[in-house]
Amino acid sequence: VLLIATRDPAWSTFAVGFIIGMSDFVDGWLARRQGATRSGAFLDPLADKVLVLGGMFALVANGQFHWVPVAVIAARELAISSYRSHAGRRGITVPATRIAKWKTFVQLWAIGFAVIPPVVQSAHWIATTTLWVALALTLQTGVSYLLRARKT
Repeated sequence: VLLIATRDPAWSTFAVGFIIGMSDFVDGWLARRQGATRSGAFLDPLADKVLVLGGMFALVANGQFHWVPVAVIAARELAISSYRSHAGRRGITVPATRIAKWKTFVQLWAIGFAVIPPVVQSAHWIATTTLWVALALTLQTGVSYLLRARKT
């Protein structure tokens, strides 16, 4: 996040983000193979949200992302995290759905496209389009979680 906030698009920023993303992927793979811990089940989504929202806020501050989709994404993440926390206090687990995992993946790629130096004319367009796709997935998964919550 600090790299995004303090510099223009750079391959080094993308590389650091890619390494962080790969470590998260490996961590998730290990958790599925060896069993997730309770603390890991709480901390992993929290770390994802800090990384995604921190990166997006930095890109808004740099003028690379429009604030509206980022504000909506942040509001959804806060609402669903609050719902998960409330459900957890009642002994109910709310696991991430497959599409919610894809949502996080697309959010991270939106950030990734934004920090890559513009090697083609359409680089900004690709990052912006990916951000709006991420917003659509964010809203869809948010509605899905809320509909499931009404059934419990």
